[in-house]
Amino acid sequence: MSLGDDQDSSRGYGGTGQTRTRLPDGGNDGYGGPRRGGRSSSRSVVTVVGVVVLLLAAIAFANRGGDDSASPDDEAADKPKVSSTAPSGTQPVRAGFAHDEQGAQSAAANYAVALGSADMFDKAKRDPILQAIIVPSRVSDFEATLDKAYSPSFNKNVGLNEDGSTPKGYTFVSRTSPVGTKLTKGSAAKATVEVWCSGLLGLAGQKSTAPVTSNWFTITMELEWANGDWKIVTHSQKDGPTPIPGDDKASSADEMAKAVQEYGGFTYAR
Repeated sequence: MSLGDDQDSSRGYGGTGQTRTRLPDGGNDGYGGPRRGGRSSSRSVVTVVGVVVLLLAAIAFANRGGDDSASPDDEAADKPKVSSTAPSGTQPVRAGFAHDEQGAQSAAANYAVALGSADMFDKAKRDPILQAIIVPSRVSDFEATLDKAYSPSFNKNVGLNEDGSTPKGYTFVSRTSPVGTKLTKGSAAKATVEVWCSGLLGLAGQKSTAPVTSNWFTITMELEWANGDWKIVTHSQKDGPTPIPGDDKASSADEMAKAVQEYGGFTYAR
């Protein structure tokens, strides 16, 4: 289905349907919403709130620890340079998705990454994110709903302190990875896109009461072409499709924390 289905073909809308992968400019994800975690208690909180909250997909980098006795050469041999994966400071939420089918799918995939990031736990970062991706007429509603969703009890439920900060000695993980997208309805003005995703959520560290878990879900976004870009009008989420788990052995808390610190998240998903 192309965006040109509901209009005169001479206007030239519609995409190729091919997938592009755009690697990050050196940064992480950009935003998030409450989650779709593996734990039923967290999922129920999001369900009650009934909003966009998909909190998987970005990270809250904790302070990196290190052995002061190790030499620079040893450190270089043991782990990649932080600069190769750390955030660049460049905001990942950017305008300018193409006004066609592929542009709508690209926007939805990248918005899923952003909506699943740890930045959504910080109101100072969350509001600018919503202002960048939500249709203007709905921004205030989204802000009010998410202010209630990211409550002290919700933060505590996912392993954070009540104010949303990460407990000392732990690394908070929240990343979303789109696996594929599908345009289910489209025109020049509006598009409905489904994004199939996998996600990570939890607190990495010894004695964590909310260890990092993975799960699968599908996000449906209704987009509108507004102010020269695709913006979210409504957004919902459901579980699956979920593949059969493999025989991989779960990593230790230290291994997981190290991986999160050393492997940066993607800025662009598609």
